[in-house]
Amino acid sequence: MTIATHEATVRERLRTLAAAGELAARYPEIPQILATAGPEEIAAAGRQLSRLKPEEVIALHPGTDTFTVAVTGSSTLGGLLPALTGELARHGLLLRPWVGDFDGWITELQDTDSELYQAKADLTLCVLDAAAVLRSLPTPWQAADAAAATAATLAQLDRLAAHYLEHGTGTLVLNTVPLLRGWTHQLVDLASRAQLGITWREFNAGLLKLAAKYDRVAVLDLEPLLAESGPVNDPRLAVYAKAEYGDELLGRYAREVGHLARTVKGRTKKVLVVDLDNTLWDGILGDDGADGIAAAVTFRGEAFGRFQQVVKQIGSQGVLLAVSSKNDQEPVVDVLTSHPDMVLRAADFVRINANWQPKDANLQDIAQRLNLGVDSFVFADDSSFETGLVASSLPSVAVIRLDEEPALHVAKLLADNWFDVRELTAEDRARAGLYRSEEARQTLLESTGSMEEYLAQLEVVVDLSPVQEHEIARLAQLTLRTNQFNLTTERLQVADVRERLADDSHLVLAVRTADRFGDQGLVGGVFAHTEGDALAIDNVILSCRVFSRGIEQTAIATVLAEAARRGLRRVTASYRPTKKNHKVREFYPSVGFARAGGTDEEPDFAHDLAERLEVPGHVRVAARF
Repeated sequence: MTIATHEATVRERLRTLAAAGELAARYPEIPQILATAGPEEIAAAGRQLSRLKPEEVIALHPGTDTFTVAVTGSSTLGGLLPALTGELARHGLLLRPWVGDFDGWITELQDTDSELYQAKADLTLCVLDAAAVLRSLPTPWQAADAAAATAATLAQLDRLAAHYLEHGTGTLVLNTVPLLRGWTHQLVDLASRAQLGITWREFNAGLLKLAAKYDRVAVLDLEPLLAESGPVNDPRLAVYAKAEYGDELLGRYAREVGHLARTVKGRTKKVLVVDLDNTLWDGILGDDGADGIAAAVTFRGEAFGRFQQVVKQIGSQGVLLAVSSKNDQEPVVDVLTSHPDMVLRAADFVRINANWQPKDANLQDIAQRLNLGVDSFVFADDSSFETGLVASSLPSVAVIRLDEEPALHVAKLLADNWFDVRELTAEDRARAGLYRSEEARQTLLESTGSMEEYLAQLEVVVDLSPVQEHEIARLAQLTLRTNQFNLTTERLQVADVRERLADDSHLVLAVRTADRFGDQGLVGGVFAHTEGDALAIDNVILSCRVFSRGIEQTAIATVLAEAARRGLRRVTASYRPTKKNHKVREFYPSVGFARAGGTDEEPDFAHDLAERLEVPGHVRVAARF
């Protein structure tokens, strides 16, 4: 299917649904329809979808995730909203937009009574352009005037960011600003023009540093987007309509915002599963043999080698790598162990499934062995049959459809930022090794006669204490990425964790564990606060890597003991259901909590502390409060 045919197909499907009045009723199908859509298709889809009322969709699909975005800026941004609506829909998010007045960004960010603040947005986009910085220049002007203007604007943005973080919600999103020839070439001497270039780069570097300075500020760098797009704007629309950014650039910007929204909602992918033949190397191992495949030396081979380098780079940052290939296991392992062309080696993968089973079944097998949901998977394959099979049978898997041109593999892998996190932690870098150590635990489990014997030999140690400064990013990340053992699924950013730490009424505990096979690091957390004579547990989270080892019971037993030591009379807690945490619905009753209100769907619980909850006998606990 050609790109043009695919675009026509996507648009026609949406038009058909809209004409039949079924867009709202079939809204859950939209992510799959838009999964491989390009920017123009996304914008067209957004124009259709923006006609829907969010309340109508939610009434039909109560579990639909909504996402509020406030948009302010310095120029006309008419092309942004359709693209943003489509991009969020592609990720299963229903947009609730608020759009400010033309060039109203300063007033709207300054005034805490403005509608921008009342929107209580998940993301607040402040879209800036060069005219906003330079329109106050005198006539004539010099490079020094531009330097003064950029310094003043940067200082103003710093103040506005601090003000927003004190009074606003969610994340403030800024952007680097391109400087077009219409500005630079007003200076006719090369020395001044060079000085302006230096000034502008320092201005953009200053913008990027705001993201490092403030936890809830993100800065989208437009430079990579400009390198892959057409003109920044249509000069006529820039002059007459004050549209400083064209629809193509706004579409690419909206795509980056969609990726950021997915990260904020805790939908970062965790596993990259790759095919082998004509994906990691040139050739078919079963037909060509080990000597007939290439990932170096030849022109095509070098393209595959570059793809392997990028996959390895991604894997070094906490993304789990796995293989699903229709091949025999032994020759695949031999190639990944000893073939001279390979950048990726067998040890880089947490699982290698080389067999002749359907690939959707293989992905489910890998997910089961890693104790992860397939919705945390990205699958890359050059076969349209295999990608189509996985897309249809496992729609929550992100599918990357590679093709016969290996030079494009890297661009397709990186196009959607599937693995983005706000901050990389030490646990991220060690994650692959931690999962590989699970094989040793599995071997011990299989060699013992019972679960009790296995746990006794595992030598589990649990450390529970207030989270340390260097652990805050990891704990916030766990709230975003943990879905199964997450009792209320309250997502917290780094700033949110810090805010609770600074409040004496709150308890923010890190759960760390180790066993005979090594240190597992920070694997969970407990969030609680005091209410009169009670300790209210806001949430308990635990990594799926360490389920069923008594760690969760140990954490609760330790918290109950600490509440009793402080003279409190009871501990309360709640369970809030999601599509993924149903396995822990009975957790609180299992550790001695009694029902204390709420509804059958969203029950509340209480523990009166009269009965002591014991730490499992196989666990050694260290607690520091």
